[in-house]
Amino acid sequence: MEQDRTRRWLIFFLASTLFLLSQFFRASVAVIAPDLMIDPGLDAQGLSTVSAAFFYAFAIMQIPIGIYLDNLGPRRTMTLLSLVAAAGALIFAWGDSLGWLTLGRVCLGIGMACNFMGSLKLLTLWFAPRQFATLSAIMVSLGTAGNLAAATPLVLAVQAMGWRRTFVWMAVATALLTIVFSLVARNRPRTEAEPATGPPVAPKLSETLHTARLLSRSAGFWIISMGTFCRYGIYAAVQALWAGPFLMQIIGLSPVAAGNVLLMMNIGLIVGSPLSGWFSDWVLVSRKKVIIAGLIGMGAALAALSMLPPVTGAVTVAALFFSFGLFSGAGQIMYAHVKEMVPLRHAGLAMTGINFFTMLGVAVFLQGLGRLMTRFYPETALGPEAFTGAFGFCAGCLLVMALVYAMTRETLSRK
Repeated sequence: MEQDRTRRWLIFFLASTLFLLSQFFRASVAVIAPDLMIDPGLDAQGLSTVSAAFFYAFAIMQIPIGIYLDNLGPRRTMTLLSLVAAAGALIFAWGDSLGWLTLGRVCLGIGMACNFMGSLKLLTLWFAPRQFATLSAIMVSLGTAGNLAAATPLVLAVQAMGWRRTFVWMAVATALLTIVFSLVARNRPRTEAEPATGPPVAPKLSETLHTARLLSRSAGFWIISMGTFCRYGIYAAVQALWAGPFLMQIIGLSPVAAGNVLLMMNIGLIVGSPLSGWFSDWVLVSRKKVIIAGLIGMGAALAALSMLPPVTGAVTVAALFFSFGLFSGAGQIMYAHVKEMVPLRHAGLAMTGINFFTMLGVAVFLQGLGRLMTRFYPETALGPEAFTGAFGFCAGCLLVMALVYAMTRETLSRK
């Protein structure tokens, strides 16, 4: 039993670190975008394709991951897929064309797609139910450190040894961590003293299809899905790619200063997520009001960024990016909102369903903004006018979504 107690915390730490790597890789293109424009010479559309490839692969993998986790178990599933991610990091580091770089990002997206859901499965199997909420929240906070690492620390690493060598070392680190995880992790405790969870049972296809049909008839499910599609799609598209070129080429910040601004945006998200939860649970006692306020706040911050003159100081820019991240934190409540709108037996598929749209939104906005900027501003695709149009378009999407979200049903009350 003592051995199981020690093992469970090692598993928690290793699984959290794998989730951290997932956050790092998804956001890593933003600060190396200028390097990719020089070597191997990508344009705005190429940058968007390379960055979006991760999220298309990640989103598609959400469909079979639940089955993999139930049949193969989290240890084997996370190990196999994380090794695919390590190979993807190497392909990306050695890629000398749009095709090879895109392939590397696809492998990274496939490989990192299971690390959060797999980690939650391990928490369910190794810890008591009363510990799940606290530990999963801690895991999310630890994972956000990956976004922080993809800002200033990544800039410093790239300056020290170049972006290609940096990703080679990240591939090595991913492979080594995966091997250690595979050696340490087990799908469940060996003792009978742990909470009984029963053997994993794969859901029947007929049950899954029946639940999917019920969800497809729910207007609330589709509105929340489109809400998370826009909210996280726009946030991550800015974070993972477009913030870097905007800050360095339009505002004129150095790579390190741009990395610091990205840090502020991620800190805003770290602060905004629990703050939004507190407002939702205890202050406003409402899901939709807090979510709508978050969508409006994100839209306002982006609208302000779209109108900034090039001579704007770093403090003002950092404050706007912090606000953008802060208001984005309200989007995490959408998972609670959709869970409470459906019967408990459908909650798992409902949350997985909107998670598919969450990641798909990132891919669509990453690539869509690149196409928009290239299509309407072919001569200055990364110039001030292009970013004004792109950020203005995103702000409009968020504000329209806030109006549509008002049609959802409230699931909390003061009674």
